[in-house]
Amino acid sequence: MTTHHLQPVLIVLGAGDHAYRSFLLQEFAARHRLVLLDDQPPAWARPYVAEALAVDLHDHQAVARTVTELALRVPISGVTTYLEHHVELAAQLAQEHGLPGAAPEAVAACRDKARTRRLLDEHAVPSARSVLVDSAQAAQAAAESIGYPVVIKPRGLGGSTGVRRADDQTQVDALYREAAVATLDGLEERAVAGVMVEEYLRGPEISVECAVRGRGDVHFAAITRKRLGAEPAFLETGHLVDAADPLLDDLELRRVVTAAISAVGITSGILHVEVRLTGSGPRIVEINARLGGDLIPRLVQLATGVSLPQAQAAMATGDRPDLEPSVRQSAAVEFCYPLVTGRIRNAQAAAVNADWLDRLVWTRRQGDHVNAGPRSTIHDRLAHAIVCGPTPATCQNRIDRVLQHLTLSITAPTLTTTCTR
Repeated sequence: MTTHHLQPVLIVLGAGDHAYRSFLLQEFAARHRLVLLDDQPPAWARPYVAEALAVDLHDHQAVARTVTELALRVPISGVTTYLEHHVELAAQLAQEHGLPGAAPEAVAACRDKARTRRLLDEHAVPSARSVLVDSAQAAQAAAESIGYPVVIKPRGLGGSTGVRRADDQTQVDALYREAAVATLDGLEERAVAGVMVEEYLRGPEISVECAVRGRGDVHFAAITRKRLGAEPAFLETGHLVDAADPLLDDLELRRVVTAAISAVGITSGILHVEVRLTGSGPRIVEINARLGGDLIPRLVQLATGVSLPQAQAAMATGDRPDLEPSVRQSAAVEFCYPLVTGRIRNAQAAAVNADWLDRLVWTRRQGDHVNAGPRSTIHDRLAHAIVCGPTPATCQNRIDRVLQHLTLSITAPTLTTTCTR
């Protein structure tokens, strides 16, 4: 059989964690024949892909050879990923093979938080004042210049890893050193090194889930309301998507987000843009050239009926995405964190039989060591639950009901039977 008779394939870079990523891969597979490239393709991904190829995704040349060899066997319709680790590589491969996608330099600008800030500043897009530093002394000087409190963050990580608020010089010194060595699932190996000292933005945090269909053509698919844990950390404890969110029609938010995307040069793809709603208006926190993490695409689908993963796959192959809502309700996810540090002795959930409960998943098990705040990271999450309902208030009530069904015990120093909110 010659290759032109074969069904084209969409290349997916990296599978990721089953609990958080299987929904995305399943949505890709709903309308596309997939070939997965991964360092070690996991068994859970096999049902969704036509082929899984083991290749070191750190090695651009090895990946390029694999893609070239694949192209000799079967037509390739696109390259995509939902993992921050591989967004630059996906853009580079798409460009090399003449496939649809965002410009690699624009994606790189999103990955490099210092470059993002510089571009936003050059285009007069409201953001946070920021200084890139390479020493604790430089960090202290930057903090004095900006004014306390400040935010210390790694230049190229994600998931709020290494991001902390500092209120004085002593804290800046300690937090700079932490941010300089912070790690996240190997993401630091693909990131530009460095630490940033930034203005602390007061106000609630949201993210805008966008589809960019050309320069200046930005479609707001959903608004995600974020719930953060206690500072000085900025750890996400939950998210809510409401199809009737009034921010969808906020003209100033639309202007700022559209201007930010234009500033970094993204002209195609699904984006996750983080924003603080300050007293002086919306200000950009980060621009992510990928689908939102933390199961946000699932919330969007439950609340609106729109599949952002399918939209991303469509755009990666040059098709027009289906962004027409078919549902109008709310959906929320809650992440459960430990109250104490120690090893899990017992973790159980009583049955919750309700059609509004989309999932209740334990992500840590008996014997696992977990850290309580302020040292908690996303890897210390014990469980998560996703619910839907007609209003945000209904979702919150249902989340509370689910949490009441969880029982957890952790070894010394104390025991707890609840999860933090």
